[in-house]
Amino acid sequence: MVTFLPSRPGRLADVPSFGRTIGGAESNVACALALGGHRAKWVSRVGEDGFGTHLLDAIGAYGVDVSDVARDPHRRTGIYFRTADDRDDATHEVAYYRAGSAASAMSQDTVEREALFGARVLHLSGITAALSADCLALMRTLCTPADGRPLLSFDVNHRPGLWSSPEEGARVLLDLARGADLVFVGEDEAEAAWGVRGGVHAVREALPEPAVLVVKQGAAGATVFAGGPTDGEGGGEVHHVPAPRVDVVAPVGAGDAFAAGFLSATLRGLDVPLRLRHGHLAAAAALTVPGDVAAVPAREHADALAALDADAWGRLRLGPGWTETGPHQEARTA
Repeated sequence: MVTFLPSRPGRLADVPSFGRTIGGAESNVACALALGGHRAKWVSRVGEDGFGTHLLDAIGAYGVDVSDVARDPHRRTGIYFRTADDRDDATHEVAYYRAGSAASAMSQDTVEREALFGARVLHLSGITAALSADCLALMRTLCTPADGRPLLSFDVNHRPGLWSSPEEGARVLLDLARGADLVFVGEDEAEAAWGVRGGVHAVREALPEPAVLVVKQGAAGATVFAGGPTDGEGGGEVHHVPAPRVDVVAPVGAGDAFAAGFLSATLRGLDVPLRLRHGHLAAAAALTVPGDVAAVPAREHADALAALDADAWGRLRLGPGWTETGPHQEARTA
């Protein structure tokens, strides 16, 4: 979607102007992966309007392949406006204008299997499933294991306001997640959507199917369950990595950046704890800029930070501009 960012904090009714940028869970991940040196393709639909052209130009400028994005002559490109507050804050407002959008017309008939199955990783978001019945049918098909399917990554992205029935949306998201190979979900998100309480192990009990489950815990860090059951019988791994302290500029886009950092490290074959550290570093890059997509640190820079010992990692504090400094200059203590 085209995203409109407020010129100042406050209610949507009081914000005098907005700056135009790009946004969208899957495209954010694709942009961050392309910036990190990976080949990334975004598959979607946009209108044959100025906003659609802007999205293609802007996302393509990040190095993302947009050749399989269709232009719809009958439907408009989706847009949304948001306030500057944290999404979890009671004052946060989002105004979506995407009903009947070009993206909502995606279906099994409009998306070519070859465009999706030719990659090493196929990343999906629960937001797409909420756009229309056709989008949901497409998502159900993609989240069903099939021969030749690449590693399927699924970010739950629970947005109850997008569903006509929040209860139905929660059930759908759980079903989709169960068919994925790698799932990202927030601990608070699992509680809000599915009523899961009792910590990260309770989330794993609710979602035992994915080979890798990443439970995000906000400022406390993230926990990954990998390799199978973790009840002592199947030998599964459990790793928790705390998040570095971050001087936050804007909270939106951090979840998508985290997914991109984790996926980048996965594609590189790094150990599971390092995948979490790279996820945290990518999220920190997004948290320290106002928009949804941040400039990622150079790979050498990120690798140096991810390799810090536990004490140095625990003292790490990242602020605006940290991605542009040398490998050790930004490792500040509070």
